[in-house]
Amino acid sequence: MDTEEQEPPAQYNSLKDQMGHLIDEARMVLPGIQALFGFQTVAVFNERFAELPFGVQACHMVALALVIVAIALVMMPTAYHRLATPDKVTLHTIKVCSRAICYALAPLAAGLALDLFVVLYAITAHTVFSSASAAVSFVLLIGLWFVYPLHRRRVHGYGATDAGA
Repeated sequence: MDTEEQEPPAQYNSLKDQMGHLIDEARMVLPGIQALFGFQTVAVFNERFAELPFGVQACHMVALALVIVAIALVMMPTAYHRLATPDKVTLHTIKVCSRAICYALAPLAAGLALDLFVVLYAITAHTVFSSASAAVSFVLLIGLWFVYPLHRRRVHGYGATDAGA
């Protein structure tokens, strides 16, 4: 039997354990996103940043905003659990929080791709190369973070990712 098809261990079955895993996932992702945010904010103080065309600077500003959205979504499960359902863990809470972490990946992928464009443009001053590289990175991230996992979910017959929430 394929290991992916085996039943999860019993500890994954309780709602409390599922919530703990969600919070742990957010805790693991957040420092990386925050580090990216820090580098993004420092970049504008670099002299070369001021020399970039306004359109490239605007891409960086949009990337910064997208990373802020990703941070907000990754931090949302803890706030939601503490404020909306502090005394219990419900299936609805699990689904809302799980969705927030998943949805954070889309603006993060877009922000990373836009910042890749900015970096490559700063190095090469070649719009087509920078744009193509950013597009490829976006497609790669979306493919690995959404398309492949959802395909595997469908293959294993798990159904909709957010049904009932």
